Amino acid sequence: MERKVIKLPSASGQITLTAISGHFATNHSHVNYYIDMTDIKTNHRVAMEIAKMLAHQYSSSTVVNAIVCLDGTQMIGGFLAQQLSQSGFRSLNSGESIQVVTPEFNSFGQMMFRDNIRPRIQGHSVMLLMSSVTTGLTVAQGAECIEYYGGYLCGVSAIFSALDRVDDIGIHSLFHINDLPDYESHPSNECPACRRGEHVEAIINGFGYFKI
Repeated sequence: MERKVIKLPSASGQITLTAISGHFATNHSHVNYYIDMTDIKTNHRVAMEIAKMLAHQYSSSTVVNAIVCLDGTQMIGGFLAQQLSQSGFRSLNSGESIQVVTPEFNSFGQMMFRDNIRPRIQGHSVMLLMSSVTTGLTVAQGAECIEYYGGYLCGVSAIFSALDRVDDIGIHSLFHINDLPDYESHPSNECPACRRGEHVEAIINGFGYFKI
């Protein structure tokens, strides 16, 4: 199989994602591209630039009290909180303290927060921050978790998204499936590559990949 490597530049031109073609399995689907976000999550300068771009989508329009980080986006979440709370023209979060938290997953795969973290969610306006949105199932799970703990989902931000919305929840992303028009996601039992007899090359999630 011929390997295709595509560079996806951001609108500002300062950040680039690398998409590598193949046959990969996620928790919820099979996809034909692995989108490498290693540098975005580990390089503080890149993470800071990502946070600046994400903050523009919310700073003048949305009150954010807490950011729930998934997929290893904690460093981005910290910089995003810093950006949102800076003083500036029309900034609704100027001078406010923004909580940055990460849920645990129980043995049933459900998101949960310990008792000491719950007050950071309950009664507050909460943003969900993810590395990528493919099927929307994790978005729905995150929204349900935030609601369960008494928070109010004020927005969903992602680095890459294959979807514009999940039910009535809008997705704000820096990179979109339109930037990668031949990107495909299928339930595992409907995967065209599996039907062609192609083996899954790696299991991927928000933290990276594991070859099999």
